[in-house]
Amino acid sequence: MKVYVIDNGSQWTHREWRVLRYLKVDTKIIPNTTPFDEIKDVDGLVLSGGAPNVATEGAAMGNNGEYLDKADFPILGVCAGMQFLSEHFGGTLGPGSTPEFGAVPLKVTNHDDLFRDLPDEFTVWASHNDEVKVVPEGFEVIAHSEGCPHEAVRCKDRPIWGVQFHPEVENTEHGVEIFQNFLRIIEEHDY
Repeated sequence: MKVYVIDNGSQWTHREWRVLRYLKVDTKIIPNTTPFDEIKDVDGLVLSGGAPNVATEGAAMGNNGEYLDKADFPILGVCAGMQFLSEHFGGTLGPGSTPEFGAVPLKVTNHDDLFRDLPDEFTVWASHNDEVKVVPEGFEVIAHSEGCPHEAVRCKDRPIWGVQFHPEVENTEHGVEIFQNFLRIIEEHDY
């Protein structure tokens, strides 16, 4: 299985790569300026978090929009990756009512795929000022926290997920299992 990590400038992008390597996936980190034609044979993509403020510096997210428009394989957006995909599909971003930095109790409301076999509540690590204020049409919220009503989303008719928190860091409980579930989604995905 081949899953690439799109580098959007996050300090933790290499950790996403490391988790995938640990899970025996053929993976590498690639610049977000890479043309889609050079990665169209992958089985999945992870859109990393990023240093840019997606709401005001969307251009810093490179070709993420092209990947989202053209891919027929599963995509997982992390932090800024989730914010970008939400805005790309018509959602709204803005400052969080409570910026989250550190441990956050996550409440899962849908266990169908990304959170399969995980508890209803567990601790995740967050690092963001901005958040998705309005989820795009065709998406549903699958997890939230007290301070952020949209901690995780999924597209109802395409294999696209987003998480506002960082499953790749050790402080997130069940982070490796979230990546395992994403890989299971890829294996079960009907192209």
